[in-house]
Amino acid sequence: MSADAKLDLYKLHKSDYTAKRAPAIVDVAEARYLAIDGRGEPGGPDFQSGIGALYGVAFTVKMTRKMAGRGDYAVCKLEAQWWHDGGDDLSRVPKSEWRWRMMIRTPDFVEPPELERAARKLVEKNKGEAVSRVWLETIAEGRCVQVLHVGPYDREHETIEAMRAFAEERGLAFHGLHHEIYLSDPRRVEPSRLKTILRRPVR
Repeated sequence: MSADAKLDLYKLHKSDYTAKRAPAIVDVAEARYLAIDGRGEPGGPDFQSGIGALYGVAFTVKMTRKMAGRGDYAVCKLEAQWWHDGGDDLSRVPKSEWRWRMMIRTPDFVEPPELERAARKLVEKNKGEAVSRVWLETIAEGRCVQVLHVGPYDREHETIEAMRAFAEERGLAFHGLHHEIYLSDPRRVEPSRLKTILRRPVR
């Protein structure tokens, strides 16, 4: 890749972001993310402020690097891991008890001091204190079951059960956090047409 080419992690790791509506086994390499943790229902105040903080830091780091002539890259799609304190079956607890980690995949060359500088800039611009909660996380999921879910988020449990059955037929069991990759923007796409990649590590 030439020095002035724009790095696109989504295209570079295309196999991680491609899925069919039938479950499949995939091997996912280690990846680095900007991340922010929180608790509560999707769409709630903490959730919304968390997403805003995550994107704020992501674009501030990107533009700071670009303006300094240190290379440009695309900000990736939003991803998330979901769980609750008692396990991984979210249907067993109210949404107020859901735990989440919102994530944006980021190049390996981004370092913690860049996040700290970005957070200071955003706080100075009154963009909210949540930006100071954004951190760098490296995830190594390894072997996973992955599938494309098409439809509303509240029907995902049906697809997850199909993933579980698929894994069990192959002598595998879920292991690790439920992972979602949002290919559609729910502000612009009707619920029946939303596309979300669901991923679950297995062993």
